[in-house]
Amino acid sequence: MSFSQLGQSTIKFTTPPSVISYAAVVGKKEGEGPFGKNFDRIESDAYFGQKTWEAAESALFKETVTTALEKATLRTDEISFLASGDLLNQCTATGYAARGLAIPFLGLYGACSTMAESLFIASLLASNGSTAVAATSSHFCGSEKQFRFPLEYGSQRPPSSQWTVTGSGSVVLSGHGKGPYITHATVGKVIDAGVCDANNMGCAMAPAFCDTLARHLSATGSKPGDYDLILSGDLGHLGKKVASDLLKQEYHINIDSVYDDCGCMIFDSNKQDVHSGGSGCGCSASMLAGYILPEMQKLHLHRVLFIATGALMSPTLSLQGESIPSVAHAIEFNVQAQ
Repeated sequence: MSFSQLGQSTIKFTTPPSVISYAAVVGKKEGEGPFGKNFDRIESDAYFGQKTWEAAESALFKETVTTALEKATLRTDEISFLASGDLLNQCTATGYAARGLAIPFLGLYGACSTMAESLFIASLLASNGSTAVAATSSHFCGSEKQFRFPLEYGSQRPPSSQWTVTGSGSVVLSGHGKGPYITHATVGKVIDAGVCDANNMGCAMAPAFCDTLARHLSATGSKPGDYDLILSGDLGHLGKKVASDLLKQEYHINIDSVYDDCGCMIFDSNKQDVHSGGSGCGCSASMLAGYILPEMQKLHLHRVLFIATGALMSPTLSLQGESIPSVAHAIEFNVQAQ
């Protein structure tokens, strides 16, 4: 067995899989943010040369995966598994892209937690000797169309809302490599705090982040100060504040000195009108592959706890008055295989 279990849902890899390549491709607005220079490509055409938003996201996803493989000088027939998903119905962005990649495909859905879920599945496979790709994507226009209102409606967005990132991140994992390594992972529980406002995803997801973080620290015997960075997926400015306060009040855990959120990082809230920050599968994925992993390879970061958060909402059920259940999965990266 390539891992041992710690507690109910945390695993420690006895043969930690190694990151051997990564890539991030984003849209124009994301490229204008503070980390624009870190992404492999910034596409100014929101359609990515396609006729629809859905086809645009498929093209975005495919380009990100092929870029990561090119950087590792790998062919698609050298990849055993592609674990990926997106926000569109039936994971169509990744599914339709996968038909042109010819890599055995595992379609996953965890809403905005999908990057961590993909990394977890790909890590299990890679720790047993396979080469696997974890990837995800999101597109602002496609997500607005599906979950809220088509852009043509010109609907008003409340201050608590977040801007879905047009972006994609891809990470190639192998049982052999020089790191960074994935050493531990914790699978999240579905947590429902009773939030019904689809324009307040950060507050809906914050309790799931806190629960997963607390269980991961307990199972691994780690403290917040053991990490250079604890990173939530896309709680945004409002959700990040809620998470920080909730951890102190309910769990007696203070992570403020090492804590940041991808949704807060990817845009410049003083210069870009994104309200509470970024969101979407591509938010945490592009920040991970565009900034965090390169910083780890440069040894600027040594140990990072990446916790992607997802609101498992349905537009239909939201209209029926249902609350928004959420989930968060934790992936621990370390420059050393320990």
